[in-house]
Amino acid sequence: MSARFQILVLHGPNLNLLGTREPGVYGSTTLEGINEALTELAGELNVELKILQSNHEGALVDAIQGARGECHGILINPAAYTHTSVAIRDAVAAVALPTVEVHLSNIHAREPFREQSYLAPVAVGQICGFGADSYLLGLRGLVKRLEK
Repeated sequence: MSARFQILVLHGPNLNLLGTREPGVYGSTTLEGINEALTELAGELNVELKILQSNHEGALVDAIQGARGECHGILINPAAYTHTSVAIRDAVAAVALPTVEVHLSNIHAREPFREQSYLAPVAVGQICGFGADSYLLGLRGLVKRLEK
């Protein structure tokens, strides 16, 4: 049985360091662990994932643009680019794919500069503060949105 939906999963800068980077803030789960959990859930939901992590804004923009015509939706943790990247925001708006923004920590309960998300106004939803489960909740929410 072929997958119902193709979803692009993007991990932004420094997320390759998960597991060792500020575990008190981001938890001890590695990026590999998150990707494994996402892949397992994707199998249960009968969706296919295309997963990319990059520390480079342009690579993330290229991936978003490349998703048009290939993917049905985007699950993204833009990490630090959440608060700075008009380019990522504009790419998501341009491709017009349902996009869910996720964060491991609650960005609204941290430093004031982290409270602003450039992406949130063009995303269908934002999930934050549930650690690695934010990704799983985001994937479930995105698939439900695509089913409508």
